[in-house]
Amino acid sequence: MATATDSSSDSSTRLVAVTGASGHLGANLVRALVAGGRRVRVLVHESSKGLDGLPVEAVRADVLDRKSLEPAFRDVDTVFHLAAKISAGWEPAALVREVNVEGTRHVAEACLAARVRRLVHLSSIHAFAPGPGDDPIDETCPTAGARDLDCGIYGIAKAESERVVQAAVASGLDAVILNPTAILGPFDFQVSAMGEVLLALARGKLPALVADASYDFVDVRDVVATVLAAETRGRRGEHYLLPGTRLSLVELARLWAQACGRPAPRWAAPMWLARFGAVFAPPWARLRGRRPLFTSESLRVLRDRHPIRGRKAEDELGHRTRPMAETLRDTFAWMKEAGWV
Repeated sequence: MATATDSSSDSSTRLVAVTGASGHLGANLVRALVAGGRRVRVLVHESSKGLDGLPVEAVRADVLDRKSLEPAFRDVDTVFHLAAKISAGWEPAALVREVNVEGTRHVAEACLAARVRRLVHLSSIHAFAPGPGDDPIDETCPTAGARDLDCGIYGIAKAESERVVQAAVASGLDAVILNPTAILGPFDFQVSAMGEVLLALARGKLPALVADASYDFVDVRDVVATVLAAETRGRRGEHYLLPGTRLSLVELARLWAQACGRPAPRWAAPMWLARFGAVFAPPWARLRGRRPLFTSESLRVLRDRHPIRGRKAEDELGHRTRPMAETLRDTFAWMKEAGWV
């Protein structure tokens, strides 16, 4: 039976470790942990950008190197596993699978070896295989299998990573899985895919939007609050969806225009035209050494109309979301302070 983990001891005295600490969610989580007086060990692979100056213990480790993880997890009470290779068609499929699946396998095995009390695994809404029509997505929906090509390489890899965690739970690991939607918010030092879109809009370098495109967006700080709640209140072996607010790209751009004071693009390309252009966007971006702002796979995601239900996280973890206008105002203020706009 799934049960909540014991939280009777003083959490502030317990050492926690964070993989993917320099990413968007990681940078926000580490700041929240530090603000809460927690002892934090961050695993650094390629870059510590966004973590400089924080009172944390940094260790060199790589989720693809199992041997580097066991000493990194030594004496650790909770591991927050955020490291991932996010992709909507711009990363090699083999690399996406290796980081998300084998990396998670190494983390779970190292947690068991180091006798970590709890693993909080960050998955994605993309791990779920939507049903027919516009049926809502919730925790009762199946996760993607190898043949669910509509879920994309990333979604299939994240679903497989969840099965890796569930297998480790069966072997004795205390773990909980969280599935956020598209994350927005401040402290995006590595510049996420959506961060690049917002920057392009703020700099007047995105001449058009895409009509009939929408998605569910959630504030990174709201996700962090629920991640912290999951550490002590999440039930072992369970997963929780963390949605925010569904907005069309046109609505998002208008809210962003209010935040940054720059008019939103007036033209929204029809979806058929955007899909045609998406064939050429990735090779053009590669020629310039950049990540494409949109791909055929990202447009597929933006055409999805399935409502996303977060009632379970609301009831059990207290998941709450703030207005997206506030998120965008705070994001622009941070970008301005960082000198990006």
